[in-house]
Amino acid sequence: MRTIKDTQQRTAKNARELSDGQEPKSGASSMTSRGTKYWDSGAIPLIAPEMLGDIITEVADLGIVISDTGMVLSVLVSAENTSFRVLKKLEQKDIRTALTIESVSKFDARLTEFLDGTAKLHSIELNHADETGRWEFPVRYSFHRIGPDGVVLLLGRDLRPVAEMQQQLVKAQLALERDYETQREYDTRFRVLMESTAEAIVFVSTETGEINEANPAAAALLERRREELIGSQFSQCFEGRKRGDLVDQLANQAISDQNSTSQTQIQVSGQTVEIMPTLFRAAGERVLLCRILPMDKDNTAADDLARNLQGLYAKGPEAMVFAAANGQVLAANDAFLDLIDVAHDINVRGRNLADYLQRGSIDLKVMVENAARSGRMRIYATKIAGEYGSPRAVEVSITKIEAGAHTVFGFVLRDVNHADSSRAASNPTSDESMRSVVELVGSATLKDIVAETTNVVEKMCIETAVELTMNNRVAAAEMLGLSRQSLYVKLRKFDLLSRETEDDS
Repeated sequence: MRTIKDTQQRTAKNARELSDGQEPKSGASSMTSRGTKYWDSGAIPLIAPEMLGDIITEVADLGIVISDTGMVLSVLVSAENTSFRVLKKLEQKDIRTALTIESVSKFDARLTEFLDGTAKLHSIELNHADETGRWEFPVRYSFHRIGPDGVVLLLGRDLRPVAEMQQQLVKAQLALERDYETQREYDTRFRVLMESTAEAIVFVSTETGEINEANPAAAALLERRREELIGSQFSQCFEGRKRGDLVDQLANQAISDQNSTSQTQIQVSGQTVEIMPTLFRAAGERVLLCRILPMDKDNTAADDLARNLQGLYAKGPEAMVFAAANGQVLAANDAFLDLIDVAHDINVRGRNLADYLQRGSIDLKVMVENAARSGRMRIYATKIAGEYGSPRAVEVSITKIEAGAHTVFGFVLRDVNHADSSRAASNPTSDESMRSVVELVGSATLKDIVAETTNVVEKMCIETAVELTMNNRVAAAEMLGLSRQSLYVKLRKFDLLSRETEDDS
């Protein structure tokens, strides 16, 4: 601090000499526009003492004045770096106590070289940390001599932004390397899978129609070398196919999601093959995965269950729907589309099956719960309608299917004209009630007959609802539009509670 004060005193003295028109006592000096001299070469500029600290904190993030032994005499911190204020505690302490272990040796070597003046020194990077290592940050220091008695000024620049950027670059490089290794791993798996697959598989670009990749089985089937196939037009491998017709046809079939195939003949051998396309997008480009299957009629198995079931689903007269447990439609055949008057299954997939049922979620809940409990529900009568058509009476059969970790329900719907007749035939007690009503004609008034008929119809509806819901009172009440208490009152009225108790016993 004594050296800084001496410097400030000399600066003030030079300022007074200039103001009195005298020249400072030093060598050659610079001239101002008024002809006055600011300072001599090698001397401290004429700066007001109160401004010297501000200038140091402006040109550097941190300024530390140390003795030739490393004792901290003064610490100046920039106002923009408040985190450096912890170094204020270093005054009258050894600077080495605030350096990391590896930085102490670097500091001692650089300070010795600087005091000896043996070589021109560059800046040095030191890491600051307290004794417990709770905080640590890198600083780039430059050494400056400011007094004849060995006092040194360290001007520091905060390197934390640079260190953070370096860490981000290192993380980005590591991420790129991991992605590269992952890509190589997937590429190896893809190559092994393509080499070991017995089916002929070809990847075709929908934009250019060129073959991007083909496995050895495809090369053998098409009777061409794999190197010749890659980059060539896919349509050139088959007879009578124009450049874009085959690819467009396969793309349209893949979009329709009807598991349809195309039959064609190989150009070289003339063998008839079946192409099964799958469309996907990779890196912004649409690609067709084509499975090429030879059509050998003599060896085609008549009991191919998968093929037969697929044909029954696609061409059968019964409407078939596969839906998730929440009612979301996964697939529907053409018979179901005809039933609800919908042009394409794209308009159905993703919607809820309850949207097409007469009682909506009530019907769906009853069918799904019963099928989930027993595995299947043989018949359920309801009505179904599309967005524009009138409701149609249908009978629904439901089957629970385990699809891996998910549960899928298959619905088979049959269009019927008189669903109520099948319900009445399955309930003998209702027939007795109807006969008792008919016998009233001639022996009772019309008012009494109507009242008795109303009771019969009400009893039939309650019995049917309870039977359909497997004695689930909450679902039966919801189906009939009654509260639970009202349903219990009517069950007691028609003596149905005692009957259920007897059946359970």
